[in-house]
Amino acid sequence: MMSEPTAFTCDPKNFVATNAMRHFFLDEGYLLVRGMFDEEEIANIRKALEGSDLFSNTLYAIEDDEGAKTRMTLWRHPGNDVTGKVARCGKVAGTAEKLLGGEVYHYHSKLMAKDPNGKGGKFVWHQDYGYWYKNGCLYPDMLSVFIPIDPCRKENGCLQILAGSHKCGRIDHGFVAGQQGCDLERLEQVKAKLPLKVMEMEPGDVMFHHSNLLHCSGPNTSATKRWSLVCCYNRASNDPVIPHHCPCYTPLDRVPDAEVRECRNYTDLSGKDFMDPSTDATVKVADD
Repeated sequence: MMSEPTAFTCDPKNFVATNAMRHFFLDEGYLLVRGMFDEEEIANIRKALEGSDLFSNTLYAIEDDEGAKTRMTLWRHPGNDVTGKVARCGKVAGTAEKLLGGEVYHYHSKLMAKDPNGKGGKFVWHQDYGYWYKNGCLYPDMLSVFIPIDPCRKENGCLQILAGSHKCGRIDHGFVAGQQGCDLERLEQVKAKLPLKVMEMEPGDVMFHHSNLLHCSGPNTSATKRWSLVCCYNRASNDPVIPHHCPCYTPLDRVPDAEVRECRNYTDLSGKDFMDPSTDATVKVADD
Protein backbone atom coordinates (compact mmCIF):
# COMPACT_ATOMS: atom_id res chain seq x y z
CA MET A 1 0.00 0.00 0.00
CA MET A 2 1.31 3.42 -1.01
CA SER A 3 0.47 6.78 0.54
CA GLU A 4 1.73 10.35 0.50
CA PRO A 5 4.31 11.25 3.15
CA THR A 6 3.30 13.61 5.91
CA ALA A 7 5.33 16.82 5.76
CA PHE A 8 5.84 19.76 8.09
CA THR A 9 6.47 23.32 6.91
CA CYS A 10 8.64 25.97 8.54
CA ASP A 11 10.24 29.40 8.40
CA PRO A 12 13.79 28.56 7.24
CA LYS A 13 15.25 31.54 9.12
CA ASN A 14 13.58 30.67 12.43
CA PHE A 15 13.33 26.90 12.53
CA VAL A 16 13.15 25.07 15.84
CA ALA A 17 11.96 21.46 15.98
CA THR A 18 8.75 21.08 17.99
CA ASN A 19 7.55 18.37 20.34
CA ALA A 20 4.95 17.44 17.72
CA MET A 21 7.75 16.81 15.23
CA ARG A 22 9.59 14.63 17.73
CA HIS A 23 6.47 12.60 18.51
CA PHE A 24 5.85 12.10 14.78
CA PHE A 25 9.45 10.96 14.28
CA LEU A 26 9.19 8.49 17.15
CA ASP A 27 5.94 7.08 15.74
CA GLU A 28 6.78 7.00 12.02
CA GLY A 29 10.58 6.85 11.92
CA TYR A 30 10.98 9.92 9.72
CA LEU A 31 10.47 13.67 9.75
CA LEU A 32 10.05 15.53 6.44
CA VAL A 33 10.30 19.32 6.65
CA ARG A 34 9.53 21.33 3.53
CA GLY A 35 11.66 24.42 2.90
CA MET A 36 14.04 24.07 5.83
CA PHE A 37 16.74 25.71 3.68
CA ASP A 38 15.82 28.70 1.55
CA GLU A 39 17.00 29.36 -2.01
CA GLU A 40 20.02 31.37 -0.89
CA GLU A 41 21.18 28.66 1.49
CA ILE A 42 20.73 25.91 -1.10
CA ALA A 43 22.60 27.98 -3.70
CA ASN A 44 25.51 28.28 -1.25
CA ILE A 45 25.51 24.55 -0.51
CA ARG A 46 25.32 23.78 -4.22
CA LYS A 47 28.25 26.10 -4.94
CA ALA A 48 30.34 24.27 -2.36
CA LEU A 49 29.56 20.84 -3.83
CA GLU A 50 29.50 21.68 -7.54
CA GLY A 51 31.72 24.75 -7.80
CA SER A 52 35.03 22.89 -7.83
CA ASP A 53 36.43 19.41 -8.37
CA LEU A 54 37.32 18.97 -4.70
CA PHE A 55 34.34 16.77 -3.88
CA SER A 56 33.90 15.09 -7.27
CA ASN A 57 37.57 14.00 -7.32
CA THR A 58 36.97 11.84 -4.25
CA LEU A 59 33.87 10.03 -5.57
CA TYR A 60 33.91 6.24 -5.79
CA ALA A 61 31.28 3.87 -7.19
CA ILE A 62 29.08 1.31 -5.44
CA GLU A 63 27.37 -1.23 -7.68
CA ASP A 64 23.76 -2.37 -7.31
CA ASP A 65 22.34 -5.83 -8.05
CA GLU A 66 21.78 -4.94 -11.72
CA GLY A 67 25.27 -3.63 -12.40
CA ALA A 68 24.46 0.10 -12.28
CA LYS A 69 26.57 2.32 -10.08
CA THR A 70 25.96 5.16 -7.66
CA ARG A 71 28.92 7.36 -6.87
CA MET A 72 29.59 8.68 -3.39
CA THR A 73 32.23 10.17 -1.15
CA LEU A 74 32.25 10.14 2.65
CA TRP A 75 34.00 12.34 5.21
CA ARG A 76 34.35 11.68 8.92
CA HIS A 77 34.34 15.20 10.39
CA PRO A 78 32.31 18.27 9.36
CA GLY A 79 35.14 20.72 8.67
CA ASN A 80 34.69 24.46 8.18
CA ASP A 81 33.46 24.72 4.61
CA VAL A 82 29.80 25.29 3.74
CA THR A 83 28.90 21.59 4.06
CA GLY A 84 30.52 21.59 7.50
CA LYS A 85 28.36 24.53 8.53
CA VAL A 86 25.30 22.53 7.42
CA ALA A 87 26.29 19.54 9.57
CA ARG A 88 27.02 21.76 12.58
CA CYS A 89 24.09 24.20 12.40
CA GLY A 90 21.23 24.21 14.85
CA LYS A 91 18.43 23.31 12.48
CA VAL A 92 20.26 20.14 11.43
CA ALA A 93 22.39 19.03 14.40
CA GLY A 94 20.02 20.59 16.93
CA THR A 95 17.04 18.82 15.39
CA ALA A 96 18.99 15.54 15.46
CA GLU A 97 19.45 16.05 19.21
CA LYS A 98 15.78 16.83 19.68
CA LEU A 99 14.70 13.72 17.80
CA LEU A 100 17.19 11.35 19.45
CA GLY A 101 16.70 12.83 22.91
CA GLY A 102 20.25 13.75 23.82
CA GLU A 103 23.65 15.02 22.73
CA VAL A 104 24.77 13.83 19.29
CA TYR A 105 28.04 13.88 17.42
CA HIS A 106 28.82 13.83 13.71
CA TYR A 107 29.17 10.20 12.62
CA HIS A 108 29.91 11.08 9.00
CA SER A 109 28.57 13.00 6.01
CA LYS A 110 28.48 11.98 2.38
CA LEU A 111 27.71 13.23 -1.09
CA MET A 112 25.51 10.83 -3.06
CA ALA A 113 25.72 11.30 -6.84
CA LYS A 114 23.32 9.50 -9.19
CA ASP A 115 24.30 10.10 -12.80
CA PRO A 116 21.54 10.52 -15.43
CA ASN A 117 20.25 8.28 -18.22
CA GLY A 118 20.25 5.06 -16.25
CA LYS A 119 23.90 5.26 -15.21
CA GLY A 120 23.04 6.12 -11.61
CA GLY A 121 22.06 2.93 -9.86
CA LYS A 122 19.67 2.13 -7.05
CA PHE A 123 20.18 1.45 -3.38
CA VAL A 124 18.50 -1.75 -2.31
CA TRP A 125 16.19 -1.96 0.70
CA HIS A 126 18.18 -1.58 3.91
CA GLN A 127 18.41 -0.03 7.35
CA ASP A 128 21.40 2.16 8.14
CA TYR A 129 21.69 0.39 11.49
CA GLY A 130 21.69 -2.88 9.59
CA TYR A 131 25.36 -2.24 8.94
CA TRP A 132 26.21 0.45 11.53
CA TYR A 133 25.48 -2.32 14.04
CA LYS A 134 28.51 -4.10 12.59
CA ASN A 135 30.64 -1.04 13.45
CA GLY A 136 30.20 -1.60 17.18
CA CYS A 137 27.29 0.76 17.80
CA LEU A 138 25.29 -1.09 20.45
CA TYR A 139 22.07 0.92 20.16
CA PRO A 140 20.17 2.30 17.16
CA ASP A 141 20.30 5.83 18.64
CA MET A 142 21.37 7.20 15.28
CA LEU A 143 19.82 9.00 12.34
CA SER A 144 20.50 10.35 8.86
CA VAL A 145 19.58 13.75 7.41
CA PHE A 146 18.84 13.71 3.68
CA ILE A 147 19.30 17.10 1.94
CA PRO A 148 18.57 17.11 -1.81
CA ILE A 149 20.72 19.33 -4.01
CA ASP A 150 18.58 18.54 -7.05
CA PRO A 151 14.84 17.81 -7.25
CA CYS A 152 14.17 14.22 -6.16
CA ARG A 153 11.53 12.40 -8.19
CA LYS A 154 10.65 8.76 -8.63
CA GLU A 155 12.18 8.81 -12.12
CA ASN A 156 15.57 10.01 -10.86
CA GLY A 157 15.78 7.68 -7.88
CA CYS A 158 14.20 9.43 -4.90
CA LEU A 159 14.02 7.75 -1.53
CA GLN A 160 11.25 5.30 -0.71
CA ILE A 161 10.48 4.29 2.87
CA LEU A 162 8.30 1.91 4.86
CA ALA A 163 6.85 4.25 7.48
CA GLY A 164 7.00 2.87 11.00
CA SER A 165 9.42 0.08 10.09
CA HIS A 166 11.97 1.35 12.63
CA LYS A 167 9.80 -0.33 15.26
CA CYS A 168 10.57 -3.74 13.73
CA GLY A 169 14.09 -3.62 15.15
CA ARG A 170 17.26 -4.47 13.31
CA ILE A 171 16.85 -6.89 10.41
CA ASP A 172 19.70 -9.12 9.23
CA HIS A 173 21.78 -7.63 6.39
CA GLY A 174 24.32 -8.98 3.94
CA PHE A 175 26.04 -7.99 0.74
CA VAL A 176 23.92 -7.37 -2.34
CA ALA A 177 26.52 -6.61 -5.02
CA GLY A 178 28.54 -3.76 -3.45
CA GLN A 179 25.88 -2.75 -0.94
CA GLN A 180 24.30 -3.95 2.28
CA GLY A 181 20.73 -5.20 1.80
CA CYS A 182 18.17 -6.50 4.28
CA ASP A 183 16.70 -10.00 4.47
CA LEU A 184 14.20 -10.17 1.58
CA GLU A 185 11.74 -12.54 3.26
CA ARG A 186 11.42 -10.24 6.27
CA LEU A 187 11.18 -7.24 3.93
CA GLU A 188 8.14 -8.70 2.19
CA GLN A 189 6.51 -9.40 5.55
CA VAL A 190 7.06 -5.80 6.61
CA LYS A 191 5.79 -4.48 3.27
CA ALA A 192 2.51 -6.33 3.82
CA LYS A 193 1.97 -4.46 7.09
CA LEU A 194 3.30 -0.94 6.59
CA PRO A 195 2.72 1.86 4.05
CA LEU A 196 5.22 2.55 1.30
CA LYS A 197 5.91 6.27 0.92
CA VAL A 198 7.71 7.81 -2.07
CA MET A 199 9.71 10.75 -0.74
CA GLU A 200 9.67 13.22 -3.60
CA MET A 201 11.49 16.35 -2.46
CA GLU A 202 12.68 19.75 -3.65
CA PRO A 203 16.05 21.35 -2.90
CA GLY A 204 15.58 22.97 0.51
CA ASP A 205 13.42 20.16 1.85
CA VAL A 206 15.06 17.98 4.51
CA MET A 207 14.25 14.49 5.74
CA PHE A 208 15.47 13.05 9.03
CA HIS A 209 15.13 9.28 9.36
CA HIS A 210 15.78 6.79 12.13
CA SER A 211 18.64 4.34 11.66
CA ASN A 212 16.24 1.36 11.72
CA LEU A 213 13.84 2.78 9.10
CA LEU A 214 13.68 0.55 6.01
CA HIS A 215 14.41 2.59 2.90
CA CYS A 216 15.67 2.29 -0.65
CA SER A 217 16.09 4.43 -3.75
CA GLY A 218 15.56 3.65 -7.41
CA PRO A 219 17.85 4.17 -10.41
CA ASN A 220 18.14 7.54 -12.13
CA THR A 221 16.43 7.04 -15.48
CA SER A 222 15.96 10.80 -16.04
CA ALA A 223 18.10 13.10 -18.18
CA THR A 224 19.48 15.06 -15.22
CA LYS A 225 21.72 14.22 -12.29
CA ARG A 226 20.46 13.63 -8.74
CA TRP A 227 22.87 14.78 -6.04
CA SER A 228 22.19 14.83 -2.31
CA LEU A 229 24.07 15.67 0.88
CA VAL A 230 23.53 13.26 3.77
CA CYS A 231 24.64 14.06 7.33
CA CYS A 232 24.61 11.23 9.88
CA TYR A 233 24.61 11.49 13.68
CA ASN A 234 25.11 9.20 16.65
CA ARG A 235 24.08 9.76 20.28
CA ALA A 236 27.09 10.62 22.41
CA SER A 237 25.94 7.91 24.83
CA ASN A 238 26.20 5.35 22.00
CA ASP A 239 29.96 5.61 21.58
CA PRO A 240 31.01 2.60 19.45
CA VAL A 241 32.71 -0.21 21.34
CA ILE A 242 35.16 -1.01 18.54
CA PRO A 243 37.31 1.33 16.42
CA HIS A 244 36.23 1.42 12.78
CA HIS A 245 36.14 3.66 9.71
CA CYS A 246 33.74 6.22 11.27
CA PRO A 247 34.52 8.35 14.33
CA CYS A 248 33.92 7.49 17.91
CA TYR A 249 32.49 10.25 20.09
CA THR A 250 33.86 13.63 19.06
CA PRO A 251 32.20 16.75 20.55
CA LEU A 252 30.30 18.71 17.90
CA ASP A 253 31.12 22.41 17.61
CA ARG A 254 27.69 23.88 16.81
CA VAL A 255 27.30 27.05 14.72
CA PRO A 256 24.37 29.44 14.17
CA ASP A 257 22.07 28.67 11.25
CA ALA A 258 23.07 31.93 9.56
CA GLU A 259 26.55 30.57 8.86
CA VAL A 260 25.15 28.22 6.19
CA ARG A 261 24.15 31.32 4.21
CA GLU A 262 27.14 33.48 5.11
CA CYS A 263 30.03 31.03 4.77
CA ARG A 264 32.30 31.65 1.76
CA ASN A 265 34.71 28.78 2.36
CA TYR A 266 34.30 26.63 -0.76
CA THR A 267 37.81 25.25 -1.15
CA ASP A 268 39.35 24.50 2.25
CA LEU A 269 38.34 20.95 3.05
CA SER A 270 40.97 20.47 5.75
CA GLY A 271 39.81 18.60 8.81
CA LYS A 272 37.04 16.70 7.00
CA ASP A 273 39.11 13.50 6.79
CA PHE A 274 37.76 11.91 3.62
CA MET A 275 37.44 8.16 3.96
CA ASP A 276 39.47 5.65 2.00
CA PRO A 277 36.67 3.25 0.95
CA SER A 278 39.01 0.28 1.24
CA THR A 279 38.79 0.70 5.03
CA ASP A 280 34.99 0.27 5.02
CA ALA A 281 34.12 -3.40 5.41
CA THR A 282 30.40 -2.76 4.78
CA VAL A 283 30.74 -1.81 1.07
CA LYS A 284 32.52 -3.13 -2.00
CA VAL A 285 33.85 -0.50 -4.38
CA ALA A 286 33.13 -1.15 -8.04
CA ASP A 287 35.77 -1.08 -10.75
CA ASP A 288 35.83 2.10 -12.82
